[in-house]
Amino acid sequence: MSKTTQEHKKQAPRRLRFGVFICTTSRYQAFKAGKKVKDESGELIANLLLQTGQELAFRTLLPDDKELIQSALKKVLDSKNVDVVVFSGGTGISPKDVTIEAVEPFMEKTLPGFGELFRWLSYEEIGSASILTRAFAGIAKGKVVFCIPGSPNAVKLCFEKLILPEASHILKHSQE
Repeated sequence: MSKTTQEHKKQAPRRLRFGVFICTTSRYQAFKAGKKVKDESGELIANLLLQTGQELAFRTLLPDDKELIQSALKKVLDSKNVDVVVFSGGTGISPKDVTIEAVEPFMEKTLPGFGELFRWLSYEEIGSASILTRAFAGIAKGKVVFCIPGSPNAVKLCFEKLILPEASHILKHSQE
């Protein structure tokens, strides 16, 4: 790591407030119907944040619905209680995968390296199937926004290798 990067990371905030949206129509509908829902990726995110001393401001389920995702994002972008927003799920290529289409118009800056690096790291684990993800990150209203796949393995990879090591560094620069 360069000396400049080390210095920037020292100046970055230590504790961040994360808002997490799990995008999945099937689990959302089950939850709304009063059924018990197993949210493995959401639990994993919550545990990783807890283990690293970060704050989980909220975690909620959303369906794969562009308008609902956009409405939720608008609210959180206006909130002063969240630094980092994570959308987990809906980043694939099926017709129902609309997270990227919903989130991208709000970005003031995009971080193409996030998706590129995630796909490279994912390639090392799952091979050429990594090209099917559209993992994405950007900045909106001084907040860092990540759109990541919903599988537990992808969540673990994103958080351990990319999000947790860099979110505060990204936030520092986004607010300069």
